[in-house]
Amino acid sequence: MTVSHDPLRAWHRLAGTSVLLDGFHALKHAVRFQARIPVAVTTDRGAALALAEELATDVRDALDELLVEVPEATFKALVPRPHPTAVAALAVRPSRAANLETLARTPRPAPVVVLDNPRNLGNAGAVIRLAAGFGVTGVVTTGTLDPWHPTVVRGGAGLHFATAVERLAVAELPPGPVFALDPEGEDIRGVKLPDDAVLAFGSERSGLSAELRARTDHLVSLPMRPQVSSYNLATSVAMTLFHWSATGGGAASA
Repeated sequence: MTVSHDPLRAWHRLAGTSVLLDGFHALKHAVRFQARIPVAVTTDRGAALALAEELATDVRDALDELLVEVPEATFKALVPRPHPTAVAALAVRPSRAANLETLARTPRPAPVVVLDNPRNLGNAGAVIRLAAGFGVTGVVTTGTLDPWHPTVVRGGAGLHFATAVERLAVAELPPGPVFALDPEGEDIRGVKLPDDAVLAFGSERSGLSAELRARTDHLVSLPMRPQVSSYNLATSVAMTLFHWSATGGGAASA
């Protein structure tokens, strides 16, 4: 972590190319997973450090070093939608080359989650947060949604730094057997998902794309009551990752 001696100048210089960490929890997680954070600001250092004492003592000293107090008007000018915790920071996005290397490495200790042409930024953030919790190798999106969009990072609570997050074309997906969720697939309860699986989920609106479906090795389905249309995307990912972990998949790190 690098602390700027002139936080406002650093913020304006870096804002266009850096990852916005919006809120205490996003900053907390980024610090825990060794993000490079050149500037962090708050309207109340005492309150932010008290929150760290209460909820995250492991990062309290790092936040004490990082956080610079600025007037509320200045803070609001820097952050479009200020978080209630009045904490924000800029972080350096991880190297794409390093993320691609992580995604391509075999054997893998945990699956890769693929969101095929997702539409909802908040859903994508929630999936990244889930993926980090289960210790998956990475989250890949296809299509036009930027998985590092500020709204996605906000939804992911800064946990983009805990896993490899990239946007790829279907033809560029990491190696491994592709298990895609589809209502017509085999009931997932009878399937063991391997650690090197690529777990693919279709878009909230139109399901799996034809291109992704053509790459699929196994179609699997989640149990669902008749006449219920579908689950929320993040719920589907959570159920699938829990099934993987409960049937012998690698345990998330403590």
